[in-house]
Formats: sequence, structure tokens, C-alpha cells
Amino acid sequence: MKTSTLLFVLLIFTSLTWAQRNGPTGQRQADRAEDQFQKTVPPPIPQQSSVDFAKLKSDADQLIVLSQSIHSGVDNVAKGVFPKDLIDKLKQMEKLSKRLRNELTP
Repeated sequence: MKTSTLLFVLLIFTSLTWAQRNGPTGQRQADRAEDQFQKTVPPPIPQQSSVDFAKLKSDADQLIVLSQSIHSGVDNVAKGVFPKDLIDKLKQMEKLSKRLRNELTP
């Protein structure tokens, strides 16, 4: 009786160990198929956007001019004179810098 119970427990233990080690057959086939598929599909090619470097240079030049005028405008604010176009120049500078950043970011 003890021998048959021990044999039964040993048989169950070995079958569970074997099943865990080998895993389900369908899962192994799916894993192999997925690996094969990944080997055959080429990696995506990053698309180069057409960047107009002349426009970027022009925008950068405008940023230089705007920053210089804003610098003098802030000096005037310190003297008590608020230039009426200072806020508009700041907004334009922000738009230009965003456009430059978006064009140059890959």
C-alpha cells in the first residue's frame, strides 16, 4: 500500500515537473512562429522630413532681432516706460522658438 502510494505521488510529481519544463505545445509553436516573423520583418525606416534650412535660419535670425528688442524693452520697463508691443514681441518669439524646436526635433 505504501509503495503504491509513493509510486503514485512520484508519478504525479514527475509528470508535473515535465509539463512545467516543456510547457504547452501550442505555446511553443506560437513562440517559434513569432520569432520567425520578427526575423522576416525589416525594421521600420525612419522617415526624413524635408527641413527648409533657409526658413530655419531666417526664423533664428528673427529670434535674435526680437530678443535684442525685448532686452531693450525690459530696460525701458525698469525706467518706468512700458512699450506697447513688448507682449506681442514675446508671443512672436515664443511661436518662432516652438516652430524651430518642432522642426529640429527628430
